[in-house]
Amino acid sequence: MASSWKLTAFAPKPIIQAALVAQEDAVDWDHDAVLTGFELADDQPDDWRLDAYFPRKPTRADRAMVAALFADGAPDLGVEEMPDADWLTMSQQGVEPIRAGRFHVHTPDFPPSDEPGVRSFAIPASQAFGTGHHATTAGCLAMLTAMKQRGVVVRNLADIGTGTGLLAFAALDLWPRAFATASDIDAVCAGVVADNAEMNGVTLGGRPGEVAMVIADGMSHPLLASRGPYDLLIANILSGPLIELTPAFARAVVPGGSVLLAGLLETQERAVRAAYRRAGFRIAERVVNGDWSILWLRRRHAR
Repeated sequence: MASSWKLTAFAPKPIIQAALVAQEDAVDWDHDAVLTGFELADDQPDDWRLDAYFPRKPTRADRAMVAALFADGAPDLGVEEMPDADWLTMSQQGVEPIRAGRFHVHTPDFPPSDEPGVRSFAIPASQAFGTGHHATTAGCLAMLTAMKQRGVVVRNLADIGTGTGLLAFAALDLWPRAFATASDIDAVCAGVVADNAEMNGVTLGGRPGEVAMVIADGMSHPLLASRGPYDLLIANILSGPLIELTPAFARAVVPGGSVLLAGLLETQERAVRAAYRRAGFRIAERVVNGDWSILWLRRRHAR
């Protein structure tokens, strides 16, 4: 069996969480590397650890790639050779299923829920962001459920920065007759979404009830333009891109339509809300999950 290694960093919870989010936006991330983050112990909720697993001894470039996830300078990175074992399985150990809204998200190592009315999605934990286990993704799943319960009608939706495809799948489960488009800047995500769609019984395609997947930077793709305008845009990315995309989102959403924004720390919420308020959106609901804000905004009708 090939040698496997890991790099480890210890830091306060917000720093590790920000690194996990930054990995989602890192276009040069090596997808042979698997990133996980977790608290050290139940009685140390603010002390976290980040592990980056590699199927080889980490190179200088690998260390620089992990260090670049820390905006204010990386903590010391420990390196350790793992015993002979399936390193991918090891990276998934301890990733328990979660329940968010009407959704049960689990790795393939766990069974689906047998609770009536609950939709299970199997997402490998090696796909570090968008597995449902990050607070922002779980918060979006809960918010989508709340939107459905409040009578929101969605006929056309898009998930920008889809990652694993989970949020697009969940939205289509809630509004099964909608057109759904998923996009990501990372070309690797096309295969990830296809694999996860097959695993979860989601059909890829361009018809209602199917997910169309494209690789795009923000809204910059002909398919995203031609399939608009949208009743619902989902964007679980980072605060900077959320602000940059405000004008494009405003053009792409119908009056009365919704945007679901996540990936922003609570400390970044004011700037994001101000940008969308200037673009004609109003807050419909917000939740805070840990240190992260999840915002549901609606575009105002023209006067």
